[in-house]
Amino acid sequence: MNSTTATVPLCVDCDGTLIRTDLLHESVFLLLKHAPWKLVLLPWWLLRGKAFLKERLAQAVQFDWSTLPLNEEVVALARQAREAGRPVVLATASHRLLAEPLARHLGLFDDVLATDGPTNLSGSRKSDQLSERFGPKGFDYVGNDRKDLPVWSAARQAVVVSSDVRLIEAAKSATRVSRVIPSHSPGLRAYLKALRLHQWLKNVLVFVPLVAAHRLTSSEGLVQALLGFLAFGLCASAVYVLNDLVDLEADRRHVRKRNRPFASGLIPVWHGAFMIPALLGASFATAWWLPIEFVGVLAGYFLCTLAYSLALKRQVVVDVLMLAGLYTLRVVAGGAATGIVPSFWLLAFSMFIFLSLALVKRYSELLVTLQQDQDRPSGRGYTVTDLPVLMSVGTSAGMVAVLVFALYINNPDIPAVYDNPLWLWLVPPLLLYWVSRLWMKTHRGEVDDDPLVFALRDWQSLTVVGLSAVLFSVA
Repeated sequence: MNSTTATVPLCVDCDGTLIRTDLLHESVFLLLKHAPWKLVLLPWWLLRGKAFLKERLAQAVQFDWSTLPLNEEVVALARQAREAGRPVVLATASHRLLAEPLARHLGLFDDVLATDGPTNLSGSRKSDQLSERFGPKGFDYVGNDRKDLPVWSAARQAVVVSSDVRLIEAAKSATRVSRVIPSHSPGLRAYLKALRLHQWLKNVLVFVPLVAAHRLTSSEGLVQALLGFLAFGLCASAVYVLNDLVDLEADRRHVRKRNRPFASGLIPVWHGAFMIPALLGASFATAWWLPIEFVGVLAGYFLCTLAYSLALKRQVVVDVLMLAGLYTLRVVAGGAATGIVPSFWLLAFSMFIFLSLALVKRYSELLVTLQQDQDRPSGRGYTVTDLPVLMSVGTSAGMVAVLVFALYINNPDIPAVYDNPLWLWLVPPLLLYWVSRLWMKTHRGEVDDDPLVFALRDWQSLTVVGLSAVLFSVA
């Protein structure tokens, strides 16, 4: 490094450059999580200018700076410049109320230039302020967006954080580009991962009423159940995206969830904001071909999952009851789609077995928390001291589900449905084995966060399902 370079300030952009996300967009979803009633004020704030909007959002939310996904190459570049004695400046369009705490947390910057008062520090405004402070061509600038082109034009040289060839060429036309730091663009696989298509396996529950009513050979019933499956899948994906966006900080603290597309910064937050209404629209458009009762159940499912994502998931016991209810709603939806009314026995069995599965999910999360030497998982109401209670309640719920099934076999209406109902008495031992084994593996830490997905991938679980199906057929 020559003596001239050693005195030239290195100015670093924040959103999309220093961090792999955008503080403004994340602020909106933090507001949704902690004070959703304030969302109605967003249009009014925006009418008073983008700088005013940023100020109000910055005042309303609080970030955990340690969880933000950093661009480590940019951090290393700033650290090297600082060690070489160069002034390092955070120059960002984010509001000062957010930029200054971030700068203090990182400990890399000598000064902060940010949006403040009526001035939204972006594009030409940022260029003018940097030129006024350091002189034309008196600073180097690290940026990532076309809005940075006026700043690069005023800079001595540029560092481009992007893989966009056209942006890189435009930057080269504006000034000398000293370095290009490639960015990771999300591909189709990342978006499919955000939709959590593997979770659609849960929606096979909409076929349960069809199976229980012995109408699997009905082509009309199968088409209706398939449409219900698709509608529920699209609705569930919309909720998963929303859940990921309001739970970014909690996911980033989790050993596995921090690699999710939104938490890691691979997919921009604002993309998710467009994905949610698109998925919901497709879901209800699919549901339009089914009875109005199904549309009502689907709407109820969405409202329940919304309440769960925004508040109920942090309430002890309420959260697992809600999860069990959401599983059972899929069964109810299958009945609404096909015109089959689920029996009392089916709904009672569903509620208890899914309560057991929901408790498996919570137990697994707490076990990971214990292994990380922490007291409680982020965003939950439980502590690791609750593990014995969760196991006790979870195994009990599983056993009650088996008891409900046994009582169903013994009810006087069974001979009217099955020619040889005695064969059904071989099913409870299989269920007892499956529930006991599931909880044993959960206690050993061998079950991931979603037990239903685990069961659908586990050969022994599938064997139990297959044998049970054979016994029902023989009966």
